[in-house]
Amino acid sequence: MITAELELSPKDRAFREDVRSFISEAFTPDMREAAQRQAGIFADPALGLEWQRRLYERGWGAPTWPKAWGGAEFTPTQRYIFSVECAAAGTPVVAGMGLLMCGPVLMRFGTPEQQERFLPKIPSMEHYWCQGFSEPGAGSDLSALRCAAVRDGDDYVVNGSKIWTTHAHCANWIFLLVRTSTEGKRQAGITFLLSPIDAPGITVRPIRSMSGEHEVNEVFFDEVRIPVSLRVGEENQGWEIAKYLLMNERGGGSAAAALKNALHRTRAVIAAERDEDGRSLIDSDHFQKRLAAIEIEIAAVEATELRNLASGGLAGASGMASASMQKLKVSTMLQQLAELSVEALGTASMRDYRAQLYDDAPLDGPAHRPIAVARHLNVRAATIFGGASEIQKGIIARSALGL
Repeated sequence: MITAELELSPKDRAFREDVRSFISEAFTPDMREAAQRQAGIFADPALGLEWQRRLYERGWGAPTWPKAWGGAEFTPTQRYIFSVECAAAGTPVVAGMGLLMCGPVLMRFGTPEQQERFLPKIPSMEHYWCQGFSEPGAGSDLSALRCAAVRDGDDYVVNGSKIWTTHAHCANWIFLLVRTSTEGKRQAGITFLLSPIDAPGITVRPIRSMSGEHEVNEVFFDEVRIPVSLRVGEENQGWEIAKYLLMNERGGGSAAAALKNALHRTRAVIAAERDEDGRSLIDSDHFQKRLAAIEIEIAAVEATELRNLASGGLAGASGMASASMQKLKVSTMLQQLAELSVEALGTASMRDYRAQLYDDAPLDGPAHRPIAVARHLNVRAATIFGGASEIQKGIIARSALGL
């Protein structure tokens, strides 16, 4: 594996050892086994909640948050170290709609009352948040959303629907974008609201992914009354808030560390498969060349991360472009790695997995095969969620190239 070196101070080296020691103790064999079976981007809710509980008890439930709101307030270098070590160990990726999205939004745009009410309950995941952005006909083109909120006294009355809402079936709160005005530009008439998911009039219906997981849902709003006190920012300020939130969603953490973990999984799948002569496919020139090419690209991603870390990061338009470039590159490479795994498995494994998934057929053979196929099917969405690749390219063109 090609690896770039990060020059660490004695304090940061001690912190890295502390993180490694914690992971070796808290990330139990049972949790490791469960994490290795995960096909989706996020851990299953039960596994994610258990891992988050252990982080919270250690004081690391919100690594990037300020201590005033219960965070660990890691330095940029500590954040990077923590991300790298967790990814290298394969720890569960906890759904970050509260920690990485709603929490930072409330810190920047929320009222003191909202901050006091909601922020303390996010690191512990007493409040489990989901994100109500996409709609039928308004996914990457988010400004086309139609879910309407009409002011009625001290409430907004909301009607409409959201789709692809990750973990809405286990969340207890949702943050959502709603249409509060149809005048002027579409972006100018959007407002950011918060609501308990069990509010009267909200219905959650499951969507089963083609990989078999129940991760996403449809959420319907039928005359749902949401108090004005649960509006974040001003009315019609939602687009500005959403842009801030999405920059957090598309960036952060160590993309290279996550890619290295995916590369390790792919190597293991290929090594376990045999050619007609009984030799491991990992020794073939074809797979060696493919893996080497991807490893070089991961090294380039890592070098870019370390360069940004050393320079203090990027802000403004450069920060938006950097987040989009990371999202674009990582999602594409995750798909390439998953494709390489199923190429090694061959069409038979794909056919057998689909038979098991849709026809309840028994599955014979090694356990790594259905997991690899499920990951391949699941990661097809990586170039769509969080803003499709075409949207990312548009952001890069405007922010970095001035087009």
